[in-house]
Amino acid sequence: MKYFIYITLFFFGVLLQGCKINYSFSGANISPEINTVSVQYFPNRVTPGNGFVNPDFSQVFTDALKDKIKEQTRLNFGEDFGDVNFEGEITMYKTAPLAVTGREIAELNRFTITVRVKYTNTFNPDESFDTKFSRYEDYESSKDLQSVEQDLSEKILEQLTEDIFNQAFVNW
Repeated sequence: MKYFIYITLFFFGVLLQGCKINYSFSGANISPEINTVSVQYFPNRVTPGNGFVNPDFSQVFTDALKDKIKEQTRLNFGEDFGDVNFEGEITMYKTAPLAVTGREIAELNRFTITVRVKYTNTFNPDESFDTKFSRYEDYESSKDLQSVEQDLSEKILEQLTEDIFNQAFVNW
């Protein structure tokens, strides 16, 4: 009986070695033939009426998207154009009054950032997209944007990179 258990466990172990199980804590579902990714610089192309230009945000956004991909995928960064490629532009970086009281004074302002992203998947073109992603954070109108901009833009940046990553790599 003792030998039967050992033999059964041995054959069960051999049988399981042939099985391949992939776990991904990020939820990414990337085809095995995709090995490289490229993220082009996202220039700030905010037009009048869509806010103002933050000269540092282009590089900050580009680096944050690269970091998100590095942390949550097995992909290597290509020199020019990878198996999958991200490119685009920042199209809105704006604050506007949100809630107006009876005295025509805004109690809240909304800070919005919009990014246009063109994602190209060379192995599966059906997964490619050209989409605008937009996120916002509200803040009290008694505060100056300069005093809250860093904190708000970091929160928005995290949300934007998560949205972009999910649309490109998480096929729910």
